[in-house]
Amino acid sequence: MNYRHIYHAGNFADVLKHAVLARLIAYLQQKDKAFRVLDTHAGIGLYDLSSEEAQKTGEWIDGIGRLMKADLSERASALLAPYLNAVRGLNADGEISRYPGSPKLARMLLRSQDRLSAMELHPQDYRTLSRLFEGDFQVRVTELDGWLALGAHLPPKEKRGIVLVDPPFEAENEYERLVDGLAKAYRRFPTGVYCLWYPIKKGAPIAPFHEALKALEIPKMLCAELSIKSDRDTAGLSGSGLIVVNPPFTLKDELHLLLPELKAVLAQDRYASQRCFWLRGE
Repeated sequence: MNYRHIYHAGNFADVLKHAVLARLIAYLQQKDKAFRVLDTHAGIGLYDLSSEEAQKTGEWIDGIGRLMKADLSERASALLAPYLNAVRGLNADGEISRYPGSPKLARMLLRSQDRLSAMELHPQDYRTLSRLFEGDFQVRVTELDGWLALGAHLPPKEKRGIVLVDPPFEAENEYERLVDGLAKAYRRFPTGVYCLWYPIKKGAPIAPFHEALKALEIPKMLCAELSIKSDRDTAGLSGSGLIVVNPPFTLKDELHLLLPELKAVLAQDRYASQRCFWLRGE
């Protein structure tokens, strides 16, 4: 449990993940019926970008920092509005000094009937997250290994929901755990919308990971990937991907519009790339 997201908050990977999370929430809100967001690896919820840790890497500058200043198309601006308006709402002076993690972003977008369950295993981060949502009856914060939540907290009583699985990838077997976790969760809650995040970097087993997911024979599995640079000369992330199970029928078209614009804004070299495709159709 050494991973500290404060060093990476607001970077290009957060941009992709949070832009898609906001689109998923917006889609579920087209119906009045309540739903629950389950965040399995929640972190501390809100990040101070002026902190020593965030300033040390400065990753947010080339992530949300670029996006907030970008000249986007009218359609892309509309699709990103829920996400970017949430970020603006935390930074009233126009300068970006605070960035919402997934649980804070989700909470800012929920309606009065919707609920959030946030899991965090790191003791200090759990306490910080609990303080952030103290007294908020719509939010339940639990000190729990997020992998266990995929069994213990599904299905939600609302019978509608988004399950965000965003592990730190500290262990070598995290790709396998994502596959196993999805298989177990899907058996308990086959109608849920699942959003699985994974890193792309030199040597990452992306192709075997995709094949293992396809072998689950779960229908409606959409993949979106955004790489901002070549993976040849870097030990860190060159990109990130999302697997969305039971995606809104609008999501693929939205991503075909958004991903090229995000690539143009966030690219760090000429090898930047993006793709969106069905791992498994219906």
